[in-house]
Amino acid sequence: MVRRDVRALLAVVIGVFWSASLYAQDRSLTLTEIWNGQFTPAGLQSIRSLPDGGHFTVLEKNAAVNAMEINKYDYASGRKTGVIFSSSNYPELTGIFDYELSPNEQKLLIKTQRRAQYRHSYFAQHFLYDLIDKTLVKIEGPDLQEVTFSPDGKYLAFVRSNNLYYWIISEQKRVQVTQDGRQNHIINGLTDWVYEEEFGFVQAYQWSRDSDYLAYLRFDESEVAEFSMDVYGQDLYPTQSVFKYPKAGEKNAQVSLHIHQLNRGSTSDIDLTQWPYEYIPRIKWSKNPDQLAVQLLNRAQNDLVLLQVDMRENQTRVLLQEHDEAYVDIHDDLTFLNDNSFIWPSEQDGWRHLYHYNAQGELIRQLTQGNYDVTAFYGFNPRIGRLYFQSSKRGSIYRDIYSMNISGTNTVRFSQDKGTNEADFSADFSHFIQKYSSVTTPNRFTLNSGLNGSELRVLEDNSVLHDLVNRYGLNPKTFDSIYVNGNWLNTYVIKPKSIDLTKKYPVLMFQYSGPGSQQVADRWNNANDYWHQYLVDQGLIVVCVDGRGTGLKGRDFKKVTQGKLGLYEVQDQIAAAQQIAKWSNVNPDKIGIWGWSYGGFMSANCLFQGEGVFSMAISVAPVTSWRFYDSIYTERYMGLPQDNAQGYDAYAPLDHVSKMNGDLLLVHGTADDNVHVQNSMRLIDALVKANKPFDWLIYPDKNHGIYGGYTRQHLYRKMTDFIQKNLMTNQ
Repeated sequence: MVRRDVRALLAVVIGVFWSASLYAQDRSLTLTEIWNGQFTPAGLQSIRSLPDGGHFTVLEKNAAVNAMEINKYDYASGRKTGVIFSSSNYPELTGIFDYELSPNEQKLLIKTQRRAQYRHSYFAQHFLYDLIDKTLVKIEGPDLQEVTFSPDGKYLAFVRSNNLYYWIISEQKRVQVTQDGRQNHIINGLTDWVYEEEFGFVQAYQWSRDSDYLAYLRFDESEVAEFSMDVYGQDLYPTQSVFKYPKAGEKNAQVSLHIHQLNRGSTSDIDLTQWPYEYIPRIKWSKNPDQLAVQLLNRAQNDLVLLQVDMRENQTRVLLQEHDEAYVDIHDDLTFLNDNSFIWPSEQDGWRHLYHYNAQGELIRQLTQGNYDVTAFYGFNPRIGRLYFQSSKRGSIYRDIYSMNISGTNTVRFSQDKGTNEADFSADFSHFIQKYSSVTTPNRFTLNSGLNGSELRVLEDNSVLHDLVNRYGLNPKTFDSIYVNGNWLNTYVIKPKSIDLTKKYPVLMFQYSGPGSQQVADRWNNANDYWHQYLVDQGLIVVCVDGRGTGLKGRDFKKVTQGKLGLYEVQDQIAAAQQIAKWSNVNPDKIGIWGWSYGGFMSANCLFQGEGVFSMAISVAPVTSWRFYDSIYTERYMGLPQDNAQGYDAYAPLDHVSKMNGDLLLVHGTADDNVHVQNSMRLIDALVKANKPFDWLIYPDKNHGIYGGYTRQHLYRKMTDFIQKNLMTNQ
């Protein structure tokens, strides 16, 4: 049974609700059940490992006193050892969603009243609590962004109205570092929309390790074209959301690097003109407090330079250069060791592996090697000289946790069961929390030894969810591979558990297919899996095929689609469908395909270019021409449209409407700031001009995720009705 004691590391568990009738065997899934949260696995609240490595903190709700608490726990025993903070005496602290302890653990930064901006960025009200004298101070404004402590705990840096500031804690004094911040023109210390979306980070400043420097990026987006979205809301007139969005081939923000020295109150502009670059996707201080590592990337994203900026010697030099004929992936795994040597992942031998370089950027050795990818790097333990990582060594659909010496020897696999294994290590690497799941096992959390990986205690095993799901008698999901266009492609199939051998079943293919992605993996169900199970119960077969361009099968397999997105991926789905059509229990005239985002791009493409192979497609929030999508993502895989007009136009759904043969459902949200509804509107216009019948559904003020209230349930009911009407009738 699952352990319910919060002292055993269990924090807030997502509730699972069911009625007494649940205990009937082989219940049938309903759409309401799928979307009301009852199949959501229980999980651990986000924990923060303390510097001693033996303890951690958790933000938890104390229902007894109606307060939020930050509690301290012991890793080894799981026992609660104290309450660091409780909001019970502070009524002004409403909506606490996050916190940060100062490095010396004497101050507590409390974050409240979050307001989302884009996918990751947000505004919030912040408070500073002194753990020694028990005083609470409100930090000015409800609109601060990316507030962080300096390493010495004396300062807080933050961004407000596109300007970078720091706060002297002892004096409660604000110091303004930049003056020229202005919406839709200049951003200091934060990334712009396209960096946030495609390079995956928001905080564009970094403290040096001695707290003497603040390095930050400045974005001049004054020449970037604006995109506007109508926000319909509930008022008489709609409003507009206007933001800078560089599309493929258009002007990007000009990004520059600056370093502010707190003691002198001066800012240095770092000259990077010696290295032609378009992007600065990462900055990171090394173990030397005067040396900043800067990654520069050209616009084609196939040449990366890792620079070292030395503030004391006032010089800049190259540590590492990497070139790929397609593109170089950006990551957060650059890790400096105590001697300022560093770990760097690369695909230079055809697979993603770890490399160790000395402080001068000279290669010491390749640490991992083989026909598999290192999928995550967890860090290095200097006390015992071992590093920790995750890889697909046991097969591309699996993930395991490994440890090895810094010499690249004595590799030990910590995880035992095949499936998906992840790790969250304590600050000193003495412990880690392992999350394991497989297609038959819901998320299981355990506390493990960082020395040998041995399991010390079960934290959450989701046995209640396991029992609940078993009562529904779900259909088995089986993994296999299919030989298509000269490649073995990973595949999963869900068939009715009691299949009628005399019947010909319709097939629904699901895919995403984007570069480096993966859908066929041995892990626990998500909501789409339950919906697929529901559809299988209605009398069809679900198949998923990861075609060329997807990940975990080597660099060449992943990057074969370079310059022609929508060619090989579409060919693979069509060829796979043609093979599936020959299965003895499949109706070859009833094969459908669906997907979301890149998967929506693919499903429309497959219907249009499949020459009747697919009888139906559902395309949700699709890109319909890469000319409409953002610069960083699109050009990474397609180059500039000025240089690759053939690639942009030959394989886009918008350019194949005339060949459509089948039923199409097109879905989009009007507030999609990522894949703009413009994509679907242009496709709708083209379909009408070609006199092609189709169905479409627009969700007002919904973003790329199309959720909120009953939205998801409404959408999936509509998709279900469309499938039943067009794929499952007249079989």
